[in-house]
Amino acid sequence: MRVLAVTHGPRVGPELFADVIAEDGHSLVEWQITTQGAPPREGFDAVLVFGGDQNVGEEIDHPWLHEEYEALRRWVDDGTPLFGVCLGAQTLAHALGGKVRRVPGGQLAGFYASELTDEGVADPVLGVFPHRFEALNANGFEFSVPGTAVELARGPVVQAFRAGEWAWAVQFHPEVRRDQLLEWFEEDGPRLPRPLEELEREVDAKLPAWQDDGRRLCRAFLLAAQHSTGRSSCRDHSCHEPT
Repeated sequence: MRVLAVTHGPRVGPELFADVIAEDGHSLVEWQITTQGAPPREGFDAVLVFGGDQNVGEEIDHPWLHEEYEALRRWVDDGTPLFGVCLGAQTLAHALGGKVRRVPGGQLAGFYASELTDEGVADPVLGVFPHRFEALNANGFEFSVPGTAVELARGPVVQAFRAGEWAWAVQFHPEVRRDQLLEWFEEDGPRLPRPLEELEREVDAKLPAWQDDGRRLCRAFLLAAQHSTGRSSCRDHSCHEPT
């Protein structure tokens, strides 16, 4: 499969997901929407949309957000397998009519008790998690579940939903590496809910197992994408790399 990764900056890329995609024999194209503009309309079998320090509601400062909303709605309508993480989940929620707002009480940072809903337990992607798990959050905004979607996991905020059959959104970060995550926390500074040193100890203790979960989640999404009937087709080898 050919997978498109939409990113919002240099330090919020596919990370562990890129490793899994390569290991499983798929190809990955990264597309930084903040500098490259609207992502390609065709030529990909699945799409990933990652995090960023921008937010829904900041369209004056980041007008490309409108292009992202349009692309997300198009992929959902087309049945293209789609997986949004953090900001990518929030933009998907907004594009489908959900609400995005600041987290009451401030920033989330670290691992939080979370659980799957009944729909999440039965879901082919989120169902790889146990019924109760600790999710790694790094976000100051949260989303509501759009009216057309089903909630798959909840914790201190809504943690995941599925829209239609082929679009998933997760508020937590299953793709991160240690140094990347600690850089985010350091930049958050006074907004952190706990001291940075405490968060670093927690990350060192819990991140390796969480990364294993993230790899399983990515593989579950790739498997669902392969089985989808609505994916984009590159079987005739006529697709070209975007320029």
